[in-house]
Amino acid sequence: MAEVAAPAWVRSAIWWHVYPLGFGGGLRRIERYLDYARELGASGVALGPVFASETHGYDTVDHFRIDPRLGQESDFDALVTAAHERGLRVALDGVFNHVGRSHPLFLQALEDTAVANEWFRPAGGDFHVWEGHRRLVTLNHDSPAVADYVAGVMTHWLDRGASAWRLDAAYSVPREFWARVLPRVRASHPETYIWGEQIAGDYAGLVQGGGIDSVTQYELWKAIGSSIHDRNFFELAWSLKRHQQFLADFVPFTFLGNHDVSRVATRIGDPRHLAHAIVVLFTVAGTPAVYYGDERGLLGVKENREGGDDAVRPAYPDHPAELDPAGTEPYRLHQRLIGLRRRNPWLHDARTEPLSVATTALAYESVSAADSAQGLSVLLNLSDATAELPTGGRTRLLDGAAIYDAERATVPPHGWAVLG
Repeated sequence: MAEVAAPAWVRSAIWWHVYPLGFGGGLRRIERYLDYARELGASGVALGPVFASETHGYDTVDHFRIDPRLGQESDFDALVTAAHERGLRVALDGVFNHVGRSHPLFLQALEDTAVANEWFRPAGGDFHVWEGHRRLVTLNHDSPAVADYVAGVMTHWLDRGASAWRLDAAYSVPREFWARVLPRVRASHPETYIWGEQIAGDYAGLVQGGGIDSVTQYELWKAIGSSIHDRNFFELAWSLKRHQQFLADFVPFTFLGNHDVSRVATRIGDPRHLAHAIVVLFTVAGTPAVYYGDERGLLGVKENREGGDDAVRPAYPDHPAELDPAGTEPYRLHQRLIGLRRRNPWLHDARTEPLSVATTALAYESVSAADSAQGLSVLLNLSDATAELPTGGRTRLLDGAAIYDAERATVPPHGWAVLG
């Protein structure tokens, strides 16, 4: 299919990602955090599932209705209006691979073979379910009716003011389905940004074959967390090379945490090194997202059991002023680094190259793809001793701490620096 170019506004997009059903207080509580998100530096709020569902939001029973636990359609409209008044866009989470078993169409399918054949994927005399989860029944993506339905849902909520869609479990859906549906959505909403959930495998193939703007960069997510935790920057350096290769086809959707994984602060372990992860997120190419709670350094372990997501999907207090002040420092660091990124918008698709790689020390430079005169150097040190690292010829300290000249910098133990 023809190549799809992401909308121009995405070059400066930074998302604050919220899981509404865990956040608590419904859409009205999220509305009270819009100024908080804007002050963080976000340009948009990416919402987890907001449509009527059985339990956790990913077992949808009505894609055209707001989950009553979150409010009513008027609450959604108020949230979108308030976001737009603050210059914030709203992204929605589209669960289009499967539905909950109490979805009206599935209830019809239990009684009507024709409905079952048209709407749902068969499996051994029963219905196919997603990754063994019996409550999540897979839609029949070969069916024109399913394509019409998904295109209709996406267009409906874009008409209501959304600007972007995350496609849940996009990797489970045939690429040809997205290639049929998304042009129809873009026909009336050409400025829509669409990214798909892809955990591993052929990232570029999903973008090219499905006509999606981007996919979730789990490879970089994994490398940032484990390389810092294990004090092995060779892994991150290798992943940054992979990251650069993706830029030939798309700009990845980058993140340190989301609703499905343990908190970045937990994965890294040493609180002295949380800043290093945040620095990487905001100094390499990508469309970055900050998962709510990560901006405050929250801890939490994702567990594979009933209720195992609860620790990474916590409630926030009714108002931002009630947040634990212990999270102020990481919040301020996010503000500074998001500000740095906004002052250097070329970072969106920057080319990153290592300057020096060692087990506990890494120096890399990110350079504009359009103008090699625009660039910065990032110096990271995880060790108990100072690290001598190359500066890439950059002599202005943008953030962090280092003693340096035109060629070399001394970075303090467990320290970092960004030079411009």
